[in-house]
Amino acid sequence: MESGNATIEPKPQKLLDRVRSAIRLRHYSPRTEEAYVGWIRRFVFFHHKRHPTEMGDAEVRQFLSDLAEKQSVSASTQNQALNALVFLYREVLQLPLGKMEPFVRAKRPKNLPLC
Repeated sequence: MESGNATIEPKPQKLLDRVRSAIRLRHYSPRTEEAYVGWIRRFVFFHHKRHPTEMGDAEVRQFLSDLAEKQSVSASTQNQALNALVFLYREVLQLPLGKMEPFVRAKRPKNLPLC
């Protein structure tokens, strides 16, 4: 056995733990934390467990398109998923997610009054 000044480096935090920490640091509501973690988990699983640092705006676009086209989610649901992914890339990973203009946010349908 060696007796030296070996330093033990702490294990890096898991991605979703980092997300939770960042959300709590900013005092977001527990419901927001639950929703954002859920969307980020779905995003990672959608892309076969690839780490988000290996992906970018093309994969985000694919995920959001799948939500809208194949899963037929509402506009507000799609926007919530986008907000979660923007939070992940900007605040947690601190990686640019391309220009945000290409991300077209879903629009809520206008409800016309019935006469």
